[in-house]
Amino acid sequence: MPKIAVVILNWNGVQLLERFLPLVIKHSNNHKIYVADNASTDTSIRYVKENFPGVKIIQNTSNGGYAKGYNDALPNVKEDIFCLLNSDVEVTPNWLTPIENYFNENKNTAIIQPKILDLKKKSHFEYAGAAGGFLDSFGYPFCRGRIFDTLEEDKGQYNDNLPIFWASGACLFIRKATFFNLGGFDEDYFAHQEEIDLCWRAQNKGLEIMYVGASTVYHLGGSTLNEMNPKKTFLNFRNSLYSIVKNIPIYKAFFIVMARLLLDGIAGLRFLSQMRFTHCLAIVKAHFSFYWNLPKTLKKKELNSRTKKYYLIKSVVWSYFVNGYKEFNNLVKD
Repeated sequence: MPKIAVVILNWNGVQLLERFLPLVIKHSNNHKIYVADNASTDTSIRYVKENFPGVKIIQNTSNGGYAKGYNDALPNVKEDIFCLLNSDVEVTPNWLTPIENYFNENKNTAIIQPKILDLKKKSHFEYAGAAGGFLDSFGYPFCRGRIFDTLEEDKGQYNDNLPIFWASGACLFIRKATFFNLGGFDEDYFAHQEEIDLCWRAQNKGLEIMYVGASTVYHLGGSTLNEMNPKKTFLNFRNSLYSIVKNIPIYKAFFIVMARLLLDGIAGLRFLSQMRFTHCLAIVKAHFSFYWNLPKTLKKKELNSRTKKYYLIKSVVWSYFVNGYKEFNNLVKD
């Protein structure tokens, strides 16, 4: 049976390590645990060395964000399967067992996400991943259990195994060979939605991405950039456009990007109506950054032999705001 390495990316997160690392160690059986440190300036490294000598530390030379941080660290990990785990995730007893079994029994499965619930409200799904990710035709992401700001209560409705389009970077399991065959994360993303791009590239190669509901973790969320930070808005809007250009045939991507000009503009007006001026400006900056970097992004485009339908519904914006579908099981009937 392939071994799982739990790799926690850390940057100045000693308080998160103090809170969450002991449970990771307690509930991870004999699986190896790594802390990949992005050049922290706090006492993170000293804390791990003094309290958990069995945890292997990988020290990156700079803080390149989520994408570069894992790209730099993972070549130092020898196990067959990587678990990319945020430092603000609380794991549960036997959380690794269903994942390990599923990988062992399903050789074409390349990536897995567990059930991700909200640590602040444990009865509900969490924003970053919930019960697995999907896209609409305009490249907007949403999840089973979370559409925009609506978080569903966990009533067992997603205690299944289901193919999904993308897995959350908060807790993402990926085969070592898959990660390196795909070339790792795109470091130009820095943070946010780089996992969607990675999963999209995996989908284009015919690989399977699964949600396994028998494994549960709780995510605190917002520990690096919370939702009120305009930089998060900037990264989400820009990186979503990057993924469209990289993974959709160019003639289709052109029309989608043109549509996104209008739709993202509407999102900007919504921020204005909420007096969130810096977020509106962040959307404008995201588009300018995207266009400035377009030649570079186009060079990353691959000729995919197995391009598949990437979206579940036409428009999550229309379904949610116009039709009023707030829950996933209603949304897919659109």
